[in-house]
Amino acid sequence: MYFLVKKFGHSIYFTNFIEPINLFINLNLFIMVPNFESIEKENIHLLSFPHAEVLESKEAMQQRFSELNRALALGNLEHSKTKIFFEDNHSKKVVETTVWALTDQRVILKQGHSIPINRIYKSA
Repeated sequence: MYFLVKKFGHSIYFTNFIEPINLFINLNLFIMVPNFESIEKENIHLLSFPHAEVLESKEAMQQRFSELNRALALGNLEHSKTKIFFEDNHSKKVVETTVWALTDQRVILKQGHSIPINRIYKSA
């Protein structure tokens, strides 16, 4: 497993405490470790979600809220898709879809499918 050590400019350095890895990335992208399984939006209604929150800090929850509102604006104004990183009761998943609406507790996707906000790590 790799841990974030420092970020300078457009480089993020990860280390496994044996050898550092230098990754050149766009800082607007989010690197998820471990991997998230890709899922089609049509299969989200088959998933089961626990009630527990996946994020630990208030700052991370505020960041998620901002990202979801940005995804909502992009979805409604430009019909742009966004990636939503989330966790159901079995594993971590990612879906690329258009966000149609937000409620206090859920992200509403096309065809009425939804994901509980407290199960979302990030949208990008």
